[in-house]
Amino acid sequence: MQSLSESTYLVLLALTKKPLHGYGIIKKIEQYSDGAIVIAPGTLYGVLTNLQKQQLIELVTAEKESRQKKTYQLTDEGHVVFKLEYQRFKKMLTISDDILKGAETDDNNEEV
Repeated sequence: MQSLSESTYLVLLALTKKPLHGYGIIKKIEQYSDGAIVIAPGTLYGVLTNLQKQQLIELVTAEKESRQKKTYQLTDEGHVVFKLEYQRFKKMLTISDDILKGAETDDNNEEV
């Protein structure tokens, strides 16, 4: 499996608990990051399109009113991919913590 981009990971994260429409996904990511991460609508649209093509999310409803609000949810495969990527991130953080705490040395036994 290829690593997910940050924006793709965040969209999957936003959809882990319940289906959301596009604006809801943007707001959920802002909420999770205390406003530090804001995904632009254009970026979100591209991510949603790619995730649908990869069958990691699916369209739940498309309201015909106003701007055709579309609601998305993770597929079973989307849940699997998200969990794998989450484990990969956790492993990278553990390795980083170990190195930064001095547990890892280079080939010359010098601290990194």
